[in-house]
Amino acid sequence: MNERSILKERVRIAPEAEEALAGGRAVVALESTIISHGMPYPENVESARTCERIIRDEGAVPATVAIIGGIIRVGLGEEELEHMGRDSGIRKVSRRDLPMTLAKGLDGATTVATTMIGASLAGVHVFATGGIGGVHRGASQTFDVSADLTELARTPVAVVCAGAKSILDIGLTLEVLETYGVPVVGYRTDAFPAFYVRDSGFRVDVRAEDLREIARALRLKWSLGLEGGMVVANPIPEEDEMNPALIARGIDEAVETATARGVRGKEITPFILAYLHKATGGSSLHANKQLVYNNARVAAQLAVAYAEEAGE
Repeated sequence: MNERSILKERVRIAPEAEEALAGGRAVVALESTIISHGMPYPENVESARTCERIIRDEGAVPATVAIIGGIIRVGLGEEELEHMGRDSGIRKVSRRDLPMTLAKGLDGATTVATTMIGASLAGVHVFATGGIGGVHRGASQTFDVSADLTELARTPVAVVCAGAKSILDIGLTLEVLETYGVPVVGYRTDAFPAFYVRDSGFRVDVRAEDLREIARALRLKWSLGLEGGMVVANPIPEEDEMNPALIARGIDEAVETATARGVRGKEITPFILAYLHKATGGSSLHANKQLVYNNARVAAQLAVAYAEEAGE
């Protein structure tokens, strides 16, 4: 079986998304780990549907990415969204896990890295998520660095996010992105956000006031043969930002608890999110949802601008 037939067999694009792509219209990818591992049921499915509705309202087509029955699905229907949110046994799949997940015909929730892969295979260039992964605290001993960073270095997808997850070493995460040549663009901000808060204490590479300018930069980047994606840092709305001291204290406690219990690798993020949800009385979950909705809105606007840029 040649590569073309494998691609046709193992990557299935939803008709709505396929029609939009064929017509040069805007499509936005969404990840499924946030559904299967990021929020409790049924809020996870409700949030996924809200993201898709926001994207449609902005004139783009949503395409949630997941692996179902060993097939990379780019665009899910209502039943698939429900399945990804309700089934607690769905595995979290990053680049490393992808080949065997496909070969075994399993289901999988896509991380930032695998969502980028699925989006790129389908020809989707804009992706909305919560926050990217990065260099974990204590990585000098554990070598725990997210595959999201290497994916951003090689895969041509713009990732609209509320910065990096607060549990990370954000300074080192930005250093790695710089080494990999990944632009970090702040949308109407000079500060690099840290998920629940608008300012991590670090700066973005460059600020952009207009999404059309970012769309043009993407087109130029890829037209020049420059590999990799772009981080579009979009801070959580000011009214939804959490108290920085409160969230920092909660994260420190969550990290200490995770270490004591031996939680590591890809299980750390869902553990800490669940810990924070309980410790903050649900306010962290509210903030999580609001920042994702905000990213979905901006990603849709960017995708529309990118499609218009391509058509000129």
